[in-house]
Amino acid sequence: MNRSIDDVSDRSITASSGSDFLQLNIADAPVGGLSDWLARRLRDAIADGSLPVGSRLPATRVLAAELRVSRGVVTEAYQRLTEDGHVAGRGRGGTVVVAAPVAAAPVPAVGSPVSAPFAVTPPGADVFDALRAAPARIDLSPGVPDLAAFPRAAWLRAERAVLKALSASDLGYGDPRGAPELRRAVANWLARNRGIRVDAGEVLITSGTAQGLGLLARVLRDDGISAMAVEDPGSLGARQHLHNRQLETPPVTVDAEGVRVDELRATGARAVLLTPAHQFPTGVVLGGVRRRELMRWAGEGGLIVEDDYDAEHRYDRPPVPALRSVLPEQVCYAGSVSKLLAPALRVGWMLAPPKYRDALVDAKRFADLGNAVLPQLVLARLMESGEMERHLRLLRGRHRRRRDAMIAAIAEQLPGAVVHGAAAGLHLMITFPGARFPDTDLAAAALARGVKAQPLSWHRQRVGPPGLVLGYAATSPGGIGEGVATLGSALAVMPTGR
Repeated sequence: MNRSIDDVSDRSITASSGSDFLQLNIADAPVGGLSDWLARRLRDAIADGSLPVGSRLPATRVLAAELRVSRGVVTEAYQRLTEDGHVAGRGRGGTVVVAAPVAAAPVPAVGSPVSAPFAVTPPGADVFDALRAAPARIDLSPGVPDLAAFPRAAWLRAERAVLKALSASDLGYGDPRGAPELRRAVANWLARNRGIRVDAGEVLITSGTAQGLGLLARVLRDDGISAMAVEDPGSLGARQHLHNRQLETPPVTVDAEGVRVDELRATGARAVLLTPAHQFPTGVVLGGVRRRELMRWAGEGGLIVEDDYDAEHRYDRPPVPALRSVLPEQVCYAGSVSKLLAPALRVGWMLAPPKYRDALVDAKRFADLGNAVLPQLVLARLMESGEMERHLRLLRGRHRRRRDAMIAAIAEQLPGAVVHGAAAGLHLMITFPGARFPDTDLAAAALARGVKAQPLSWHRQRVGPPGLVLGYAATSPGGIGEGVATLGSALAVMPTGR
């Protein structure tokens, strides 16, 4: 019996059913042919090199759960590839690609101490340091995952394995571009989870996205570019790094469809920094029409800097393809493990267009001679073993529960607040329609009560309605409820708080 003629229950899926693995979206599958569709997508990925020999496919139950289909659909697709000789079952080692592609597609060529952080003056370069240092019992700052879930046991196992296999010469100076093992692992990770096909030689390992942005700013200045347009609202931290490198940051409005490309054109800037998969802080996804407009702008000589900072963390929508996957010549792509594992690792990566690749490597070389090699090798082992995907699945469940707890608490404690960006990410943005109080006053009042949150105005260059940016990933549901209740009490003392 051909199981690809699927049960009706297999078609009772929502539009949000999808997997980061190969950017699979079950809505693309034809009615009555799920197994055929999945097998064809896997064959295509093997043929074009997105799934190289040695790649491990997700467990059938895991992929079935992500796609919201019966396990039999995935099992049959895997069985067809096994019969074709493309993959082989390895017992506890999983299902592994064993067939080299016949003709792989070519890879593209190379006040008081408590309220001090919320002073009336514009935030200074040390504002985030000051907020982190301020005492508080509950921290709802955005930007970090569930740090208590860091895979310590898996990291230690990988570290022991790396040290056991390490030769004496491996302890010398490394490649300034990054350890070859990690560059390969990152290339494979991006192919599997972000739909980006890239050769390991094109990957530059950086000390987080922040360093990559600083290095790129230096290179662009040398190329005669004096401004990089940014989203408004958009990340204060990113603007600070660009300003430190003497780049101007003309603001471009973000609306319900993402960045306004007509405004981008009007700035005259030759480069733009975007967070298209999950805009910070609004959570908006760059719409299809805007993507096409942006592609036309880039085709006329513009450079897109894509900060893909938390694209893997999604809950109620399908994966969003990275811009770099369709515009390799016009997009400089940046990512990191800060939102996947921990910011403390200070490991990120950058994929630059050929025009800037060598200059970026030089900038990295003269900045620090390259990242520390040992953590790179450990991270590479985690990424290639499948441990990172397992950890991401664990985080998604935890983060979803914490997001739901925050949304429920906001509805109860802040009934006038509007929630933005709930479908993905590690934070929510809330606004207070009609209110006129400074949101820095609200954040200061909350901090005085022991709760940290970031005012939305920090992330604006233009005047806008008051709001807060609230992180939920690193706080327990109980702590989230208490923290939002405290925000409610702080809001009550605002001039128009209730």
